[in-house]
Amino acid sequence: MRHANIVIIAVIALSFIAGLLVYPHMPDQMASHWNTRGDVDSYMSKFWGVFMMPLVTLGLFLLFLLIPKIDPLKRNIEQFRKHFDWFIVLMVIFLLYIYTLTIFWNFGYRFDMGSMFVPGIAILFFFIGVMVEKAKRNWFIGIRTPWTLSSDRVWDATHKVGGKLFKACGVIALLGILFPAYTFWFVILPVLIVAVYTLVHSYVMYQKLECKDKVKTRPAPARSPTRKASSKKTRAGKAKKKTGKKQVRKRPKKSVKKK
Repeated sequence: MRHANIVIIAVIALSFIAGLLVYPHMPDQMASHWNTRGDVDSYMSKFWGVFMMPLVTLGLFLLFLLIPKIDPLKRNIEQFRKHFDWFIVLMVIFLLYIYTLTIFWNFGYRFDMGSMFVPGIAILFFFIGVMVEKAKRNWFIGIRTPWTLSSDRVWDATHKVGGKLFKACGVIALLGILFPAYTFWFVILPVLIVAVYTLVHSYVMYQKLECKDKVKTRPAPARSPTRKASSKKTRAGKAKKKTGKKQVRKRPKKSVKKK
């Protein structure tokens, strides 16, 4: 078993154990969602409030285990599998962090939930940038557009740029701690810009790297015999115009036999 999987299973087990311990102390209706101002705007029953996050984490882990097995390009995933595994570890720890904040809130502690989310999101975005730079072409992980999936060169060029941009998103997200009123925009807006930019960038790189190469390597069309004959007639017609004389075909003289 991979070391990353051992860490993930331990974290998931810890979240279930913590849920069993805190369950008797939770209110019947637990706060489960906060708006951009940090106010609670949704509640759920105690059972789902305690155990939904551990169950979601377990489901995601099983999905992430399945992806490298069913991807037709699974050999490419193996080339950056180490980074993918540790991305799963960070994702599971991030979900545990959110789960812990939720439990503490329902215990009666009060804090700005939006600002508390930011450090975890920033770290996650930054590591996504690291993984994206290492990613090879596949059907599930990375910046998947019609143009990156059609060319290894376009995939590599787009992910090299996209990885740096996702790292920048992680750094920008930290500004949400300094400006709590704009936390949502510091987290969401950069990611939306990166998504649009990488989409356009992949199309431009495809046109630059692939379409031009196809034009260069395209074989010249073969000339048909009729086309050659017509071109000869055209050249003969031009020659007549230049000389101004009609070309008369001379008939061979018949030899006359003497009696």
